[in-house]
This record gives sequence, C-alpha cells and structure tokens, in this order.
Amino acid sequence: QVQLVESGGGLVQAGGSLRLSCVASGSIVSIDVMGWYRRAPGSQRELVAVLTSRGNTNYADSVKGRFTISRDNAKNTVYLQMNSLKPEDTAVYYCNAALRAWGFGRGDYWGQGTQVTVSS
Repeated sequence: QVQLVESGGGLVQAGGSLRLSCVASGSIVSIDVMGWYRRAPGSQRELVAVLTSRGNTNYADSVKGRFTISRDNAKNTVYLQMNSLKPEDTAVYYCNAALRAWGFGRGDYWGQGTQVTVSS
C-alpha cells in the first residue's frame, strides 16, 4: 500500500512564502512523476506543477516565476516552494504521484490535501 502525506500549508499574508512537502511511503518500486495540484472553492482541481524522474518540469502559467517544484528521490519527497503568494493562490493543495508499487503495478496516488490561505 502507498501513502502520500503533505505538510506545510497554512495562513500567510499576500507577498509571503510557504513551502509544501509531500512524502510517499509504502511498497514503492519507482516514482515516475510527482506533482502538485490545487482546488480553490467553487473551482475544479488544476495542475500547479509537476516534476518527472528525469527532471522535466511543467508549471501552470499562473505560478511561473513564483513557485518552484523540487524533489528528493532518495526520500521519495517532493517540495513546492511558493513565493510572492497572492490571494488567488488560496486553495487546497494536493500531492500526486505516478508510481509503481509492489504487487499493484503502475498507479496514480493522491495525498489528503493541505490548505493554503493567502490573506490580502
């Protein structure tokens, strides 16, 4: 079984910074892609940033230049450094991993989400 556990969310003023972390644990063989998505109130979940095992990244246009995704493969951990936060960044942020697990093959896994609130 695989679990993704996020941490680092909270309340911050506009212009501030937060760093999210997500640790994947369990019977993991390999992780292909790790990333972050978010869902704001009344909106659908959207991609924030993803990072492949080869180091390729993809960012939402709305966060380019402000957010940075990174990964520690040895620790099965992905980070999201969020700078210059804006009120419109307020959302529940979800960690996602596309990985191979022993006995389960390749699958898509989600964390429980962490709330980020940016006050104006």
